Amino acid sequence: MTAPIQLWYWPTPNGWKVSIALEEMALPYEVKPLDIGVGEQFDPAFQAISPNGRMPAIVDPAGPGGEPISIFESGAILQYLGNKSGRFYPTETRARVEVDQWLFWQVGGLGPMAGQTHHFRQYAPAMIRDQRQIAYGVRRYTNETHRLYGVMDRRLQDREYLAGDYSIADMAAWPWILPKLQGQTLDEFPNLAAWLERVGARPAVKIGRALLEDRRGNAGASGKDSEAARAILFGQRARKS
Repeated sequence: MTAPIQLWYWPTPNGWKVSIALEEMALPYEVKPLDIGVGEQFDPAFQAISPNGRMPAIVDPAGPGGEPISIFESGAILQYLGNKSGRFYPTETRARVEVDQWLFWQVGGLGPMAGQTHHFRQYAPAMIRDQRQIAYGVRRYTNETHRLYGVMDRRLQDREYLAGDYSIADMAAWPWILPKLQGQTLDEFPNLAAWLERVGARPAVKIGRALLEDRRGNAGASGKDSEAARAILFGQRARKS
């Protein structure tokens, strides 16, 4: 019996992408919790798998040629899992290009911009006394997230999913639509709102999204634990070997 895929994971939007995909594709996996709030991502054993020191990452004991393979970066992981399972990632060139475009749109746009919105709206206020110092960052990234919501809303005007059929592109984008945390209202984006509900109703999405939810902390809260987590998450500089 093939050993399960190891998923190095913490319950964040980037982690949810891969837990959702594994559930959707019915691939056996075991979770390797990686508490990023206490610095477990700096463990040399993990950085041998993920040189960037970020989760998610996977190790597939039954990789190409039957040999183990480790993969970091969520977009690369989703492509690999789609290829491995033969599901949610089409083989026909034009259809695959459609999926790839929206997958990379999420990886290069929606994720980073929404992530900065989270930083300036949730975390920076707990770190900087003079709120005037963060006002521009709040406006800049909240507005950019609003623009990206608009891109998705237009795209979904005449289709149910980003690339036609449900795909890894939807799995990548769905975890990052968090209106309340991002200063947005879905009343302005009815097509996006319908898509968010449609994807969220899928049983595999519910399971993948709930994985380790009870261990999810709040780095924007007050208290010594949250302050320590912020120092770890937002104070990183280059590490020399």
